[in-house]
Amino acid sequence: MLKVRDLPVDDRPREKLLLHGSQSLTDAELIAILLRTGTKGKSVIQIAQELISKETNLAQLASKTSADLIKNFGIGKDKAATLLAAFEISRRVLSQTKWFSKKKITSPADVAEIFIPLLRDEVKEHFIVVCLNSANRITRHVRISEGNLNSSVVAQREIFKTAIDNNSASIILIHNHPSGNQEPSNEDIAITKKVVEAGKIMDIPVFDHIIVAGNTYTSFVEKRLI
Repeated sequence: MLKVRDLPVDDRPREKLLLHGSQSLTDAELIAILLRTGTKGKSVIQIAQELISKETNLAQLASKTSADLIKNFGIGKDKAATLLAAFEISRRVLSQTKWFSKKKITSPADVAEIFIPLLRDEVKEHFIVVCLNSANRITRHVRISEGNLNSSVVAQREIFKTAIDNNSASIILIHNHPSGNQEPSNEDIAITKKVVEAGKIMDIPVFDHIIVAGNTYTSFVEKRLI
């Protein structure tokens, strides 16, 4: 029986995800990561492939109960619980994403209400572009970079490619300060001004730049920095 550890590193689901991103994995490979281990007779990848092949898509598999999974798919309680937890997380993320799109952004406080819970516990800086439609509702938010915020990782090209791809009427820039310091650095200000100027040229205005620092935030608009 071929085990995951016998595969080339680039073909192992966990390593493949870390190297190339989750979008590079098949449905079966994603399921294999959740299942973690195989059985005496089957590798974890074989089990995952059988789970997928018995259903036409992940949505149908996600509708199964623990009893269904255990009885009809031959997996144990632990694996069934892991799958059900993962599917429930997906449902909640989808629900919250829909809530984002319904909420009209009228002030920096509206933005902070959404993104403080997402960023306050991060230990690295993350730079996010939030896309707004003409009604000032969020259509998508995309993480552009992770690490120290500087001009080498916050590329205007990536920011406005995201905005254009999502037909954005305007954008909001967001990043977090894991240190808890609310004040924007000189680098933060310089980067923001460059993006604002580029936005004017692209006709995609920057609605605001928000710094999340723990449970608090700083708005560049409120500080009159843009």
